[in-house]
Amino acid sequence: MHFSLIIPIYNRPEEINELLESLTKQSYQEPFEVVIVEDGSTQTCKHIVEQFKELNCSYYFKDNSGPGQSRNYGMQHAKGDYFIILDSDCIIPEDYLQHVAENLKANYSDCFGGPDAAHKSFTVLQKGINYSMTSFLTTGGIRGGKKSVEKFHPRSFNMGYSREVFEKTQGFAKMRFGEDIDMTLRILESGFTTRLIEAAFVYHKRRSTFNQFYKQVFNSGIARINLYKRHPKSLKLVHFAPALFTLSSIVLLILGVFVSPLFLVPNILHVLLLFAHASFTNNNLLIGFYSIGTSYTQLTGYGFGFIKSFWRRLILKKDEFQAFEKTFYK
Repeated sequence: MHFSLIIPIYNRPEEINELLESLTKQSYQEPFEVVIVEDGSTQTCKHIVEQFKELNCSYYFKDNSGPGQSRNYGMQHAKGDYFIILDSDCIIPEDYLQHVAENLKANYSDCFGGPDAAHKSFTVLQKGINYSMTSFLTTGGIRGGKKSVEKFHPRSFNMGYSREVFEKTQGFAKMRFGEDIDMTLRILESGFTTRLIEAAFVYHKRRSTFNQFYKQVFNSGIARINLYKRHPKSLKLVHFAPALFTLSSIVLLILGVFVSPLFLVPNILHVLLLFAHASFTNNNLLIGFYSIGTSYTQLTGYGFGFIKSFWRRLILKKDEFQAFEKTFYK
């Protein structure tokens, strides 16, 4: 099995250095290639890629089209028979490829996904964001390594699939958000298998400010309805939870201010629970404090995006859309 690591990048040269450095430390002894696809960046990383001569790296520059199409471009130019897709803001543990290879050899799957974790070098905010995206109290723990409500749906920051899968599905659709879930659904619809490899985790930085994080999760909420329009059976009751949480929190806040402070008790208890759990999980009170803000950003951002998309796409019958198109990276 020959692995090709596909990494799209857009204006993040400082991050690719960390990722490539981590790939030089892999315990996996078999040859593998790294395909870097620069998605129309104004801050390119070619000079950094050229410093890692010990890696079998290929660098391509193309016009901006989003991460999904950049991944497809990389796979079209890759030489391997199994593609591993990573985000440029990841750091890869030294046994990552070894775990993937051993698991696929013992129990082959056409497609796999792995979880993410917070590296010790991450900022307090990045660790708070990681908590909000992986905790049972926010996402049900699905993104942190637990299986989803049905078959496992890998996410594009850490997923892999065979060349056969790519050739049959033609890779990622032209969606800016939710394209990885759409890809997984089409993989399953095509009769291929997916699985979680829990040991194959990556350290994922995600967005580094509250504003950037909010834009990301807001678009994830929008994407859930876009996905429903493409795959009607994909929408489950659990996907309504952040929107219901957002609306109920607003109602309780209004009632708490204008009727009785007792209506604020549920939100106060929820905040205390988040703080206690995040502090205990990370063994750090400051991370616990930040996790309150990141968790509410995650839940309400996704919730507002879901509500907006529900209204525009299902009530007003508008076409597929996304938010913050010109300011997403600011």
